[in-house]
Amino acid sequence: MIKEQRSCVLISGAANGIGRATARLFVEHGWFVGLSDIDTHALAILGEELGAEHALTLPLDVTQAEQWQSTLANFFQRTGRLDLLINNAGILISGHFTSNPLTRHQALVDVNINGVLNGCYLSLPYLLKTSGARVINLSSSSAIYGQASLATYSATKFAVRGLTEALNIEWQAHGISVVDIMPLFVQTDMITDMDARSIKVFGAKLTAEDVAQTIWRAANQGNRYNKVHWPVGALSTWLLRFSGITPAWLNRFIAKRISG
Repeated sequence: MIKEQRSCVLISGAANGIGRATARLFVEHGWFVGLSDIDTHALAILGEELGAEHALTLPLDVTQAEQWQSTLANFFQRTGRLDLLINNAGILISGHFTSNPLTRHQALVDVNINGVLNGCYLSLPYLLKTSGARVINLSSSSAIYGQASLATYSATKFAVRGLTEALNIEWQAHGISVVDIMPLFVQTDMITDMDARSIKVFGAKLTAEDVAQTIWRAANQGNRYNKVHWPVGALSTWLLRFSGITPAWLNRFIAKRISG
């Protein structure tokens, strides 16, 4: 039974950065927001800021399927609908491939890939109960061509891109749109002390609010459109378009100049 007349969104990694900016924006636009994150302290602060009438806080480790099941069930019990799932939670490591311990690489795979897999897989029964439901996954411009000094992070975002493209086709039969967001570097705590040439080349010109605005547009694209990849900002847009028309050797050359 639908308990909320407002559109409802559940956001993973909502307590900080892009997730927090997105939650604030959707509440401003009259949505009810589910705030999920492993950072329970920051989550409680954001929940108090937005108010219980606009948001529900739900502690969540995205790598744990049983926590996803509990989070989704509690959110749906409160709202009776799931118009939009935003798979935003993610982590990053940088530097030469072997400069980080193997366990850190494995943690990236667990959060950035398995976290999104868990969210998509386990949310489907709830999405099916809401007409016009959508999923937005956070990918990255590093999923355009593999980035040196960001090898595993880049690989995880390629996985998110591939999953998004596949489910965009597969779930169209259910009336569910699946898209991804592809920002370049964003001014959040994630890039603090980042060791990669590409950030020195491009800098971090995007804000979390810039990405949130793109997420908002992706959430509200008309049904007759099916734009799958949503770059954020002019440079990210240019990189994505350019990669689709240039030969592989030139894409590699550009990637090497940027990140090698």
